[in-house]
Amino acid sequence: MALMPLRMTNVNPTDSSLTPTEKNTLLDIARATITHGVQHSKPLTVSVAKFSPALQQQCATFVTLNLQQQLRGCIGTLEAHQPLIQDVAEHAFAAAFEDPRFAPVTANEVSQLDIHIALLTPATAMHFTSEDDLLQQLQPGIDGLILQSGAHRATFLPAVWESLPEPKQFLRQLKLKAGLEKNFWNDEMKVSRYSAISIG
Repeated sequence: MALMPLRMTNVNPTDSSLTPTEKNTLLDIARATITHGVQHSKPLTVSVAKFSPALQQQCATFVTLNLQQQLRGCIGTLEAHQPLIQDVAEHAFAAAFEDPRFAPVTANEVSQLDIHIALLTPATAMHFTSEDDLLQQLQPGIDGLILQSGAHRATFLPAVWESLPEPKQFLRQLKLKAGLEKNFWNDEMKVSRYSAISIG
């Protein structure tokens, strides 16, 4: 797919970085590509140049699908590498049909899906001297975290604070997701944080 030249600056999302219309456009594209996937078994082709400049800028996104208040799929990326509108379309398709934890979304489910899109800011490394120091720096409800130790790596979006509101619990579950013991600590462990704007 040929794309028009794009500005290479990344979106640094804030509540005012997108208009209500642009936010609705992202949700519409997400649902349209899932519908297209059910019908044609491939993602919807997005003509990036037809959308507003804000939707053409590069931004890292996650798309989360819920069905009857239960997770139905979640796929995304932590680093911006393509236009926002295209990133959302690809991740919506992947969340619906390629999340290995779930069977592919069916035609009967599409209209019932609750779609949530997270626009991520660039991650910044955190500096800490101990686990207690790290825990004191965390901002519940605001921080998304990326934890890495050797080959072990995992992330929690800021939305995860809703189910894990205590910093110690949040960090322990993130370690488990990364394949580490909940009490694991290593001075070489790296933690970065980012924030996200939620749409949907």
